[in-house]
Amino acid sequence: MDNRIADTAQVDESAQIGSGVSVWDLAQVRENARLGDGCILGRGAYVGPGVRLGNNVKIQNYALVYEPAALADGVFVGPAAVLTNDRNPRSVSADGQVKDGDDWTAVGVVVEEGASLGARSVCVAPVRVGRWAMVAAGAVVTRDVPDYALVAGVPAKRIGWVGRAGVRLEAKDGEADVWVCPETGLTYVRDSADRLSERP
Repeated sequence: MDNRIADTAQVDESAQIGSGVSVWDLAQVRENARLGDGCILGRGAYVGPGVRLGNNVKIQNYALVYEPAALADGVFVGPAAVLTNDRNPRSVSADGQVKDGDDWTAVGVVVEEGASLGARSVCVAPVRVGRWAMVAAGAVVTRDVPDYALVAGVPAKRIGWVGRAGVRLEAKDGEADVWVCPETGLTYVRDSADRLSERP
């Protein structure tokens, strides 16, 4: 499959680009970034140096993914979402000198397979967003998000569970800690540590 790179996009020569990738107007892919097959970067999206994207990742318009973020296969990043990389950001050091790249240590956001980050959400590194989890639009994630969790608010808190289809799960009648996806019929089980997993 051919790639589609807009004339106004900036893709560094050292970036590794898979097949079937689309990079739209004014998007920027920095040095040593790696984009898997089938990725789509919307207008004005930013992918920082060394960021790793799996296959079929969608980064919508004006979303910012700062290094050293790692996004697994099938991740969705909504419009204007931000993945930060500095827990204690400052322009200058304590003595008033302008900081440079050697004056801080970047920390990353890890987003696992199939997870979605809603429009204008913010992930404050270092955090992990679990498999198939969903972060609501405008949420601010300051701690790890479990697999299949639906989180919302500032700071983000779990308000429910979602399945692979992204639909909110429903409690199964007569079975404690069992949840069902109304769209796919898949069943999920919650364990004693408040973690959800698919029932085989």
